[in-house]
Amino acid sequence: MNLVKTSDTQSTTRLLARIAELKRQKKAVILAHYYTRPEVQSAADFLGDSLALAVRAQTIDAEIILFAGVHFMAETAKVLCPSKKVLIPCPEAGCSLAESCNAAAFAAFKARYPDHKVVSYVNTTVGVKALTDICCTSSNALKVVQSIPADQPLIFGPDRNLGSYIQKLTGRKNMVLWDGACHVHEEFSLEKLLELKQKHPKAKVVAHPECRAYILDVADFVGSTAAILDYCGDTDSTEFIVVTEAGILAEMQRRFPDKKFIPAPPDDETCGCNNCRFMKMVTLENIVACLENEAPEIILDEQTRLKAERSILNMIQIK
Repeated sequence: MNLVKTSDTQSTTRLLARIAELKRQKKAVILAHYYTRPEVQSAADFLGDSLALAVRAQTIDAEIILFAGVHFMAETAKVLCPSKKVLIPCPEAGCSLAESCNAAAFAAFKARYPDHKVVSYVNTTVGVKALTDICCTSSNALKVVQSIPADQPLIFGPDRNLGSYIQKLTGRKNMVLWDGACHVHEEFSLEKLLELKQKHPKAKVVAHPECRAYILDVADFVGSTAAILDYCGDTDSTEFIVVTEAGILAEMQRRFPDKKFIPAPPDDETCGCNNCRFMKMVTLENIVACLENEAPEIILDEQTRLKAERSILNMIQIK
Protein backbone atom coordinates (compact mmCIF):
# COMPACT_ATOMS: atom_id res chain seq x y z
CA MET A 1 0.00 0.00 0.00
CA ASN A 2 1.57 3.27 -1.12
CA LEU A 3 0.92 5.71 1.72
CA VAL A 4 2.67 8.70 0.17
CA LYS A 5 1.08 10.37 -2.81
CA THR A 6 3.64 10.82 -5.58
CA SER A 7 4.29 14.53 -5.82
CA ASP A 8 7.43 16.43 -6.70
CA THR A 9 8.79 19.28 -4.63
CA GLN A 10 7.49 21.90 -7.02
CA SER A 11 3.95 20.54 -6.83
CA THR A 12 4.07 20.38 -3.02
CA THR A 13 5.32 23.96 -2.86
CA ARG A 14 2.52 25.09 -5.16
CA LEU A 15 -0.13 23.32 -3.10
CA LEU A 16 1.20 24.73 0.17
CA ALA A 17 1.15 28.23 -1.32
CA ARG A 18 -2.45 27.76 -2.46
CA ILE A 19 -3.45 26.55 1.01
CA ALA A 20 -1.81 29.59 2.62
CA GLU A 21 -3.67 31.86 0.20
CA LEU A 22 -7.02 30.19 0.90
CA LYS A 23 -6.48 30.39 4.67
CA ARG A 24 -5.97 34.14 4.39
CA GLN A 25 -8.99 34.62 2.11
CA LYS A 26 -11.35 32.57 4.23
CA LYS A 27 -10.00 33.33 7.70
CA ALA A 28 -9.33 29.65 8.20
CA VAL A 29 -6.93 27.67 10.36
CA ILE A 30 -5.76 24.10 9.99
CA LEU A 31 -5.44 21.70 12.91
CA ALA A 32 -3.45 18.54 12.16
CA HIS A 33 -2.63 15.41 14.09
CA TYR A 34 0.90 14.00 14.37
CA TYR A 35 -0.18 10.89 12.42
CA THR A 36 -0.97 12.73 9.19
CA ARG A 37 1.44 12.88 6.25
CA PRO A 38 4.55 15.06 6.75
CA GLU A 39 3.50 17.50 4.02
CA VAL A 40 0.06 17.85 5.63
CA GLN A 41 1.71 18.56 8.98
CA SER A 42 3.71 21.33 7.30
CA ALA A 43 0.45 23.01 6.20
CA ALA A 44 -0.94 23.10 9.73
CA ASP A 45 -1.29 26.14 11.95
CA PHE A 46 -1.47 23.88 15.00
CA LEU A 47 -0.01 20.38 15.24
CA GLY A 48 -0.64 18.13 18.20
CA ASP A 49 -2.19 15.06 19.77
CA SER A 50 -5.90 14.68 20.52
CA LEU A 51 -5.85 16.49 23.87
CA ALA A 52 -3.78 19.45 22.68
CA LEU A 53 -5.94 19.91 19.59
CA ALA A 54 -9.18 19.67 21.60
CA VAL A 55 -7.97 22.39 23.95
CA ARG A 56 -6.64 24.51 21.09
CA ALA A 57 -9.95 24.34 19.20
CA GLN A 58 -11.66 26.31 21.98
CA THR A 59 -9.33 29.28 21.65
CA ILE A 60 -9.04 29.64 17.88
CA ASP A 61 -9.82 33.05 16.43
CA ALA A 62 -11.01 32.06 12.95
CA GLU A 63 -14.21 31.65 10.99
CA ILE A 64 -13.29 28.23 9.62
CA ILE A 65 -11.48 25.30 11.23
CA LEU A 66 -10.19 22.64 8.85
CA PHE A 67 -9.31 19.47 10.70
CA ALA A 68 -6.57 17.47 9.01
CA GLY A 69 -7.23 14.20 10.75
CA VAL A 70 -9.93 11.59 11.11
CA HIS A 71 -13.67 12.14 11.41
CA PHE A 72 -14.09 11.92 15.19
CA MET A 73 -11.47 14.65 15.65
CA ALA A 74 -13.37 17.05 13.40
CA GLU A 75 -16.55 16.18 15.31
CA THR A 76 -14.79 17.05 18.58
CA ALA A 77 -13.76 20.43 17.18
CA LYS A 78 -17.37 21.12 16.14
CA VAL A 79 -18.67 20.10 19.57
CA LEU A 80 -16.37 22.65 21.17
CA CYS A 81 -16.80 25.35 18.50
CA PRO A 82 -20.48 25.23 17.46
CA SER A 83 -20.46 28.76 15.99
CA LYS A 84 -17.56 28.02 13.64
CA LYS A 85 -17.63 26.19 10.34
CA VAL A 86 -15.66 22.98 10.82
CA LEU A 87 -14.43 21.24 7.67
CA ILE A 88 -12.94 17.81 7.11
CA PRO A 89 -11.06 17.28 3.83
CA CYS A 90 -11.76 13.55 3.71
CA PRO A 91 -14.97 12.53 5.52
CA GLU A 92 -14.22 8.88 4.66
CA ALA A 93 -11.23 9.04 6.99
CA GLY A 94 -12.66 7.09 9.89
CA CYS A 95 -10.99 5.35 12.82
CA SER A 96 -10.89 1.61 13.48
CA LEU A 97 -11.10 2.26 17.23
CA ALA A 98 -14.07 4.62 16.99
CA GLU A 99 -15.80 2.22 14.58
CA SER A 100 -15.33 -0.63 17.07
CA CYS A 101 -17.81 1.14 19.38
CA ASN A 102 -21.22 1.74 17.83
CA ALA A 103 -23.32 4.22 19.85
CA ALA A 104 -26.43 2.01 19.95
CA ALA A 105 -24.42 -1.03 21.06
CA PHE A 106 -22.60 1.09 23.64
CA ALA A 107 -25.92 2.39 25.00
CA ALA A 108 -27.10 -1.21 25.47
CA PHE A 109 -23.80 -2.09 27.16
CA LYS A 110 -24.12 0.92 29.46
CA ALA A 111 -27.67 -0.10 30.42
CA ARG A 112 -26.28 -3.36 31.85
CA TYR A 113 -24.27 -1.35 34.41
CA PRO A 114 -26.64 1.39 35.64
CA ASP A 115 -24.49 2.30 38.68
CA HIS A 116 -21.30 2.78 36.62
CA LYS A 117 -19.91 6.10 35.45
CA VAL A 118 -18.64 6.12 31.88
CA VAL A 119 -15.12 7.14 30.88
CA SER A 120 -14.64 7.14 27.12
CA TYR A 121 -11.48 7.61 25.15
CA VAL A 122 -11.72 10.63 22.85
CA ASN A 123 -11.35 8.26 19.87
CA THR A 124 -15.12 7.80 19.70
CA THR A 125 -18.03 9.16 17.72
CA VAL A 126 -20.04 12.12 19.00
CA GLY A 127 -22.87 9.66 19.75
CA VAL A 128 -20.67 7.71 22.18
CA LYS A 129 -19.37 10.91 23.75
CA ALA A 130 -23.00 11.89 24.39
CA LEU A 131 -23.37 8.69 26.46
CA THR A 132 -20.20 9.46 28.43
CA ASP A 133 -19.67 11.16 31.79
CA ILE A 134 -16.09 12.18 31.12
CA CYS A 135 -13.81 11.72 28.13
CA CYS A 136 -10.09 11.07 28.26
CA THR A 137 -7.10 10.89 25.95
CA SER A 138 -3.98 8.80 26.23
CA SER A 139 -2.33 11.90 27.72
CA ASN A 140 -4.71 12.24 30.66
CA ALA A 141 -6.50 8.87 31.03
CA LEU A 142 -4.72 8.12 34.31
CA LYS A 143 -5.58 11.53 35.79
CA VAL A 144 -9.20 11.24 34.63
CA VAL A 145 -9.67 7.83 36.25
CA GLN A 146 -7.88 8.94 39.42
CA SER A 147 -10.19 11.96 39.65
CA ILE A 148 -13.16 9.63 40.21
CA PRO A 149 -13.63 8.15 43.72
CA ALA A 150 -12.07 4.70 43.96
CA ASP A 151 -15.34 3.11 45.10
CA GLN A 152 -17.22 4.37 42.04
CA PRO A 153 -17.62 1.58 39.45
CA LEU A 154 -16.58 2.55 35.92
CA ILE A 155 -17.16 1.61 32.33
CA PHE A 156 -14.07 2.35 30.22
CA GLY A 157 -14.30 2.33 26.46
CA PRO A 158 -13.57 1.69 23.75
CA ASP A 159 -9.87 0.76 23.87
CA ARG A 160 -9.31 -2.41 25.89
CA ASN A 161 -5.52 -2.01 25.82
CA LEU A 162 -5.54 1.53 27.22
CA GLY A 163 -8.19 0.47 29.76
CA SER A 164 -6.12 -2.52 30.87
CA TYR A 165 -3.04 -0.33 31.20
CA ILE A 166 -4.91 2.17 33.39
CA GLN A 167 -6.31 -0.69 35.49
CA LYS A 168 -2.77 -1.96 36.03
CA LEU A 169 -1.51 1.48 37.08
CA THR A 170 -4.39 2.19 39.45
CA GLY A 171 -5.13 -1.32 40.73
CA ARG A 172 -8.77 -0.49 40.14
CA LYS A 173 -10.90 -3.67 40.09
CA ASN A 174 -14.30 -2.08 39.52
CA MET A 175 -13.69 -1.14 35.86
CA VAL A 176 -15.59 -2.82 33.04
CA LEU A 177 -13.85 -2.59 29.65
CA TRP A 178 -15.45 -2.28 26.22
CA ASP A 179 -13.75 -4.66 23.79
CA GLY A 180 -12.33 -2.31 21.13
CA ALA A 181 -8.88 -1.61 19.72
CA CYS A 182 -6.87 0.42 17.20
CA HIS A 183 -5.79 -1.55 14.14
CA VAL A 184 -2.36 0.12 14.10
CA HIS A 185 -1.41 -0.49 17.72
CA GLU A 186 -2.79 -4.04 17.74
CA GLU A 187 -0.45 -5.14 14.96
CA PHE A 188 3.00 -4.58 16.44
CA SER A 189 5.07 -7.74 16.66
CA LEU A 190 6.74 -8.60 19.97
CA GLU A 191 9.14 -10.99 18.24
CA LYS A 192 10.30 -8.32 15.76
CA LEU A 193 10.48 -5.69 18.49
CA LEU A 194 12.79 -7.93 20.54
CA GLU A 195 14.93 -8.51 17.44
CA LEU A 196 15.23 -4.73 17.00
CA LYS A 197 16.25 -4.38 20.65
CA GLN A 198 19.05 -6.90 20.07
CA LYS A 199 20.27 -5.00 16.99
CA HIS A 200 20.07 -1.66 18.79
CA PRO A 201 20.90 -2.43 22.45
CA LYS A 202 21.29 1.25 23.39
CA ALA A 203 17.93 2.26 21.94
CA LYS A 204 15.06 3.17 24.25
CA VAL A 205 11.70 1.63 23.38
CA VAL A 206 8.87 4.18 23.48
CA ALA A 207 5.32 2.87 23.11
CA HIS A 208 1.77 4.15 23.03
CA PRO A 209 -0.62 2.72 25.66
CA GLU A 210 -3.00 1.53 22.92
CA CYS A 211 -0.47 -1.27 22.27
CA ARG A 212 -1.01 -4.74 23.67
CA ALA A 213 0.22 -5.41 27.21
CA TYR A 214 3.10 -7.64 26.11
CA ILE A 215 4.48 -4.71 24.05
CA LEU A 216 4.13 -2.26 26.93
CA ASP A 217 5.91 -4.70 29.25
CA VAL A 218 9.16 -4.38 27.27
CA ALA A 219 8.95 -0.61 26.73
CA ASP A 220 11.26 1.86 28.48
CA PHE A 221 8.57 4.54 28.28
CA VAL A 222 4.81 4.37 27.75
CA GLY A 223 2.88 7.51 26.87
CA SER A 224 0.77 9.50 24.44
CA THR A 225 2.26 10.91 21.25
CA ALA A 226 2.94 14.23 22.99
CA ALA A 227 4.47 12.50 26.02
CA ILE A 228 6.68 10.34 23.80
CA LEU A 229 7.97 13.47 22.06
CA ASP A 230 8.73 15.10 25.40
CA TYR A 231 10.50 11.98 26.65
CA CYS A 232 12.72 11.79 23.57
CA GLY A 233 13.73 15.39 24.10
CA ASP A 234 14.31 15.13 27.84
CA THR A 235 16.43 11.97 27.93
CA ASP A 236 20.12 11.80 27.03
CA SER A 237 19.49 8.78 24.82
CA THR A 238 20.06 9.36 21.11
CA GLU A 239 18.38 6.27 19.68
CA PHE A 240 14.75 5.18 20.01
CA ILE A 241 12.55 2.34 18.79
CA VAL A 242 9.14 3.90 18.21
CA VAL A 243 6.10 1.72 18.81
CA THR A 244 3.23 3.87 17.61
CA GLU A 245 1.87 5.20 14.34
CA ALA A 246 4.78 6.06 12.04
CA GLY A 247 3.50 9.55 11.26
CA ILE A 248 5.06 10.80 14.49
CA LEU A 249 8.52 10.18 13.03
CA ALA A 250 8.34 13.36 10.93
CA GLU A 251 7.88 15.54 14.03
CA MET A 252 10.50 13.56 15.95
CA GLN A 253 13.08 14.12 13.22
CA ARG A 254 12.14 17.79 12.91
CA ARG A 255 12.54 18.42 16.64
CA PHE A 256 15.54 16.20 17.26
CA PRO A 257 17.60 15.99 14.05
CA ASP A 258 20.63 14.58 15.89
CA LYS A 259 18.71 11.60 17.26
CA LYS A 260 17.80 8.34 15.52
CA PHE A 261 14.24 7.00 15.42
CA ILE A 262 13.51 3.43 14.33
CA PRO A 263 9.89 2.48 13.56
CA ALA A 264 8.80 -0.80 15.11
CA PRO A 265 7.41 -3.21 12.50
CA PRO A 266 4.00 -4.90 12.55
CA ASP A 267 3.63 -8.68 12.19
CA ASP A 268 3.07 -8.28 8.45
CA GLU A 269 5.55 -5.69 7.21
CA THR A 270 4.02 -5.70 3.71
CA CYS A 271 0.70 -4.29 4.95
CA GLY A 272 1.96 -0.90 6.10
CA CYS A 273 0.07 -1.50 9.35
CA ASN A 274 2.24 0.83 11.42
CA ASN A 275 0.63 3.62 9.38
CA CYS A 276 -2.97 4.62 9.99
CA ARG A 277 -4.55 4.28 6.57
CA PHE A 278 -7.27 6.74 7.60
CA MET A 279 -4.89 9.51 8.66
CA LYS A 280 -2.99 9.11 5.41
CA MET A 281 -6.19 9.73 3.41
CA VAL A 282 -5.78 13.45 4.13
CA THR A 283 -3.68 15.06 1.38
CA LEU A 284 -2.69 18.55 0.30
CA GLU A 285 -4.94 18.10 -2.73
CA ASN A 286 -8.10 17.40 -0.73
CA ILE A 287 -7.24 20.18 1.73
CA VAL A 288 -7.16 22.64 -1.18
CA ALA A 289 -10.49 21.35 -2.52
CA CYS A 290 -12.04 21.48 0.95
CA LEU A 291 -11.02 25.10 1.50
CA GLU A 292 -12.08 26.15 -1.98
CA ASN A 293 -15.54 24.60 -1.60
CA GLU A 294 -15.88 25.09 2.17
CA ALA A 295 -17.06 21.50 2.24
CA PRO A 296 -17.44 18.80 3.44
CA GLU A 297 -18.65 20.41 6.66
CA ILE A 298 -19.33 18.76 10.02
CA ILE A 299 -23.00 19.15 11.01
CA LEU A 300 -24.19 17.83 14.39
CA ASP A 301 -27.54 17.38 16.08
CA GLU A 302 -27.64 20.06 18.79
CA GLN A 303 -28.94 17.85 21.60
CA THR A 304 -26.25 15.27 20.90
CA ARG A 305 -23.64 18.00 20.66
CA LEU A 306 -24.56 19.43 24.06
CA LYS A 307 -24.35 16.04 25.75
CA ALA A 308 -20.99 15.34 24.10
CA GLU A 309 -19.73 18.80 25.04
CA ARG A 310 -20.35 18.12 28.72
CA SER A 311 -18.19 14.97 28.66
CA ILE A 312 -15.36 16.73 26.80
CA LEU A 313 -15.39 19.80 29.06
CA ASN A 314 -15.36 17.51 32.11
CA MET A 315 -12.13 16.08 30.68
CA ILE A 316 -10.53 19.46 29.91
CA GLN A 317 -11.17 20.62 33.49
CA ILE A 318 -8.95 17.83 34.85
CA LYS A 319 -5.52 19.33 35.57
